[in-house]
Amino acid sequence: MPNTQDSPDFPLPELPRRRRSTFREAARRPAPATTNEPSNRVEPDAAADPQPNRDSSRQPRHRAERVRNRRTPSSAFRQTVALSCASAIMGVSALGAVAASAQAERAGSTTASSHAGASSVAAADTIAASAADAETDAAEAGPTVTSELSVAAAPFTGGTQVSVAGEHLDEVASITVGGAPATIVAAAEEQLTFAVPAVDQSSLGTAADVRFADAAGQPIEAEAPTAVVAAGTSVVQPLAGELTGIREPKAPTAPRSLAVTYTSDPGIDAQLAYVLTYWSDYNSGVYPVITGYDCANFASQSLLARGWTMDGGWNLDLATGAMTPSWASSTALRDYLNTRTDRATALDDAQRGLVKVGDIAQFDWDGSGDRDHTAVVTRVEHTASGSKVWVGGHTKDADFWDVDTALATGGGSVSYFSIR
Repeated sequence: MPNTQDSPDFPLPELPRRRRSTFREAARRPAPATTNEPSNRVEPDAAADPQPNRDSSRQPRHRAERVRNRRTPSSAFRQTVALSCASAIMGVSALGAVAASAQAERAGSTTASSHAGASSVAAADTIAASAADAETDAAEAGPTVTSELSVAAAPFTGGTQVSVAGEHLDEVASITVGGAPATIVAAAEEQLTFAVPAVDQSSLGTAADVRFADAAGQPIEAEAPTAVVAAGTSVVQPLAGELTGIREPKAPTAPRSLAVTYTSDPGIDAQLAYVLTYWSDYNSGVYPVITGYDCANFASQSLLARGWTMDGGWNLDLATGAMTPSWASSTALRDYLNTRTDRATALDDAQRGLVKVGDIAQFDWDGSGDRDHTAVVTRVEHTASGSKVWVGGHTKDADFWDVDTALATGGGSVSYFSIR
C-alpha cells in the first residue's frame, strides 16, 4: 500500500499505458512545430481506436513503417542517385568532347599549318610568276623613246647629230625628219643617234616631225620621260594590298610628238653663199687664182668665209700670195684635215648619209690614192633609195654637180670630210 505520509491528500490520476517502442520513438522525434494555422488533420474516432487508453494527440509510426522507411530509398535519394549518374555520364561525355576537341584542334592546327604553308608557297609562286611575266613583257616589249631630242634646232643644211634615250632602241629600223629619211649613226639598246637630213631653204623656221619605225614599219611612240629620284632609279609606288615584289605595269601615257626646227647656220650660210657667188666669177681681186687647178684654193677660201682661222699648217698670205701646200693641193689638204679631227671627220662614200651642206668632197679619178679634185657640198638629199650629193667649185666650174654623174663620167672614187 502506498505511504500515506508521502502521498498527497488527493488521488493521482492513472497514467495511460504506453508501449515502450512507441514511447522511445516519440521521444526521439522532435516535437512538431506549433503554428496558428488551423490543422486539416482529422482525429480518429475514439470508438474505432483499438487502444482507447492511447494519447490521441501522439500518432507514432508503426514498426512496419519505420522498417520500410529505413530500407526503401526515398524520392530525394533516388533523385540524388539519378543526378549522380547523370553527372557521371555527362562527365564522361564532356571528357570525350574535350578529347575530340583537342584532336580536332590538333587536326585544325595541322590543317591550318598546311594551309599557311600552301598560302606561302602560293604567294611565292605568284611573285615568281609576276616577275617572270614582267621579264617576259620586258623581253617582248617593242622599242620606245622616253626622252626628248638632245637637239631641238638644227641647220637646214643637215648633218646635225641628234640623240634620244629609251628602251630597245637597237630595234629601230628607220627614222624620218619632216618626211625625209634620216641616217642612223649609232643604235644601242638605251640610246639612239641619228643625223638630221638636209632640206631646202624653204624649210627654214619650220618644225619637222621626227618619227621612228621598227623593221616591220610599225611606228614607235615617244612616251613621257620617266620620273626619277636618283640617277637610274625609277619611282615605283606599290598599290594597296598588292604583294611585295610585284611590280604593276606602267600606266599608258599619251604619245608625244618630237620635232626638229630647221634654222640657218650663219657659218654654213656664209660658206654656201660664197661658193654660189664665185663658182664662175673667181674673185681674183681678193685671192690669187691658180690656173688649171684652183679647186683646193677655192675650197679653202670657202672655209675661211665659213669662219675658220688660218694656222701654221693651213694659211695664205694675202699680201704676197704665198700659201701652204694644204691650202692649194687636194692631197695636202686631205693630209692636213686628217690631223685636225677637231675640225673635220673623214667619211667614205658608204657613209654618204652623214654628208651635209658645207662639207668637203674629194675625188680620186685614177685610183692612185692621191686626191685629184676638191669641191664643196652645196646640196644633199636623203631618200628611201639612198642619199644624193651635189658639189660646187672651180676648175670643174659648177654650183650643183651631181657626184654620181661625176663618178660615172670621170671614174674613180669619192670621199668626204664632215666639217664641224
